[in-house]
Amino acid sequence: MIVLGFESSCDETGVALVDSSGSRVPRLLSHALYSQIDMHQAYGGVVPELASRDHIRRVLPLTHEVMKEAGIALAQVDVVAYTRGPGLAGALLVGAGVACSMAAALGKPAMGVHHLEGHLLSPFLSADPPEFPFVALLVSGGHTQLMRVDRVGSYEILGETIDDAAGEAFDKSAKLMGLPYPGGPHLSKLAQQGDAAAFKLPRPLLHSGNLDFSFAGLKTAVLTQAKKLGDELENRKADLAASTQAAIVDVLVKKSMSAMTQTGLKRLVVAGGVGANSLLRKQLNDECRKRGIRVHYPELHLCTDNGAMIALAAGMRLQAGVEIANTGYAFDVRPRWPLAMSAM
Repeated sequence: MIVLGFESSCDETGVALVDSSGSRVPRLLSHALYSQIDMHQAYGGVVPELASRDHIRRVLPLTHEVMKEAGIALAQVDVVAYTRGPGLAGALLVGAGVACSMAAALGKPAMGVHHLEGHLLSPFLSADPPEFPFVALLVSGGHTQLMRVDRVGSYEILGETIDDAAGEAFDKSAKLMGLPYPGGPHLSKLAQQGDAAAFKLPRPLLHSGNLDFSFAGLKTAVLTQAKKLGDELENRKADLAASTQAAIVDVLVKKSMSAMTQTGLKRLVVAGGVGANSLLRKQLNDECRKRGIRVHYPELHLCTDNGAMIALAAGMRLQAGVEIANTGYAFDVRPRWPLAMSAM
């Protein structure tokens, strides 16, 4: 079964084809991605209206590119999947509208997919795919969650952010330091030149006794430290970046290990944009090795938003026989949509 997937939740337009035939994990046939980073850089962040307009410009050329690369005609597509939420409403509507229109023209079913489910399942496209059940650390944009995953469609939230997510802490702290958009990758790169012990920054909720996260206080501490440094900030920026990254990673790693202990599971999946962070991967690898835990990541090029993860999630749901509401070719989007409710 050939699944065509569209991702348009924010500032990246992704299109992909997967083959979900048989009982094996769906196989990626081709994918294409266009990032809007250069366009939004001038504004210091994503401008929703510009994002939506750019998705309109890019989605069909990317579709043609993907079909050509895979050597598959549109008539061979069995299911058209799209990101239904969460995300920017206008951006989501572009992908949903194109997907449902295409499905109607082909006389094939359309399937709305949860964005975070796509990230959650994306390691199944890696060279070392996980097996159920596992604990998942989802660190994508405005989302930081720990959950138990027993099978496709069965997600139990163990802990989540109560304010800023890890990705937001990276981006907002980078902006306070005067780093360009998108801030997170720039902060991580700069941190490699700094001393992570230079500044004592808080690790919010580290000893809370639960698995929830909070990074707003860390952002405030970075702001306070930057103001204290004043004119010295430029000379100490690498140290502040390294200290900030260390604080975020420390919380993510220790909470993840607590989740493994509480559940008794021996398999951890890390997904989402922050999952590409090299320090996070190193520390998780080290801690998991000590505890005899297998840890799995998406391939680096699939950590960001992409169409492959949407097509994959749809394909895995189809394989697992997970029921999805049939709305015909009418569609809506869910800018706010808890993952635990994604099967509804």
